[in-house]
Amino acid sequence: MSTSRHPIALRLERHVGPGTRLLAIVLGLPLIDGIFPALVIAGGLDTIPGIIEVGLLVFGGSATLSVVLAEMDGTRREIISSILLVGTGVVSLAAIEAAIAPMIASMLVLETFERFAALVIIAIAAKTASATIGEYLPSPGIIIGLGLLASLDPGSFQPVFTTDLMLIARATTAALVGVGFTLCVALFGPTLRRSVSLEYFRFGSAVALGVLSLSVLGIISNKIPLALAVLAVTALFSFDPETEDDEAELEEPVSNPQPATNPEPDREPDADPTQQDAPWI
Repeated sequence: MSTSRHPIALRLERHVGPGTRLLAIVLGLPLIDGIFPALVIAGGLDTIPGIIEVGLLVFGGSATLSVVLAEMDGTRREIISSILLVGTGVVSLAAIEAAIAPMIASMLVLETFERFAALVIIAIAAKTASATIGEYLPSPGIIIGLGLLASLDPGSFQPVFTTDLMLIARATTAALVGVGFTLCVALFGPTLRRSVSLEYFRFGSAVALGVLSLSVLGIISNKIPLALAVLAVTALFSFDPETEDDEAELEEPVSNPQPATNPEPDREPDADPTQQDAPWI
C-alpha cells in the first residue's frame, strides 16, 4: 500500500498496484480522464508559461513526485528506464489528443466548456489536498462529460483533424515537461527523499492548481505565470537540506555515556571478626 499518503496515488494503487503501472496511470491520467484535451481546447497551452504550468502541475505535480520517491523500487537506472518507457507513450498520446482536440472544440460552446475545465482543475486540487474532500467530489471524467453535454453544439461539428502543427508541438512540449520533471525526480531521488517534505509539496501543489484554474477562467492573465510562482515557493518551503544532518545526528551512537547520577558507593569488606581488638576491661 502507498507509503506516500498522497490521496490520488493511494486511490490509484488500490486498483493497479505499485511500481511502473502506478507511474503509468499517474502520468497518463490527464490523457485518460480528459483533463489534458480540455486544457488544449480551453487555451491552456497558448503561452509558454501555460505549457510549463500544464507540464509541471498536470503531468507532473505532487502525485508524480510521491510515486517516484515513495512507491517505485529498484536501482536508479531501472527507474529511469521505466520513466522513459512510460513517457514515450504519454508524449505520443498527448500529440494525438492535441490533433483531435480542435475537432471536438468545433461542436462545443467554448465559453461554457472553459468553466467546466476550470472546475475539473479545482476538483483535482481538492482531491490532492484532502482525501476526505475528494470522496465527496465527482471524478474529473464525470465533470468533463457534464461539460461536454452542457456546451454541446452539434450543428457546428467539423470531422477533420487539425493541421496546426504548432498546437501539436505545444501539447508535445507540455508532456515532455512532465516527463522531464519525473526524470529529474528520479535522478536526484536519494537527496529528495531525505530533504523534501512530500506533505508540504502536496498542499502547495494543490494551491498552484487552484491558481491555474483562475488562469483558465480568465480571472488571471495567462501571460502571468502565477501558478509557477506558487509552485516555486512550494518547492522552496518543502526543501529542508538540514533534515539529513539532523537524522544523522539522531542515529549516531553515544560514545561516552554519562555515569549514573547517584552511583552506589563502594562498600568496604567486612572486617574479620578474629582480627578485632579485644574490648577494654
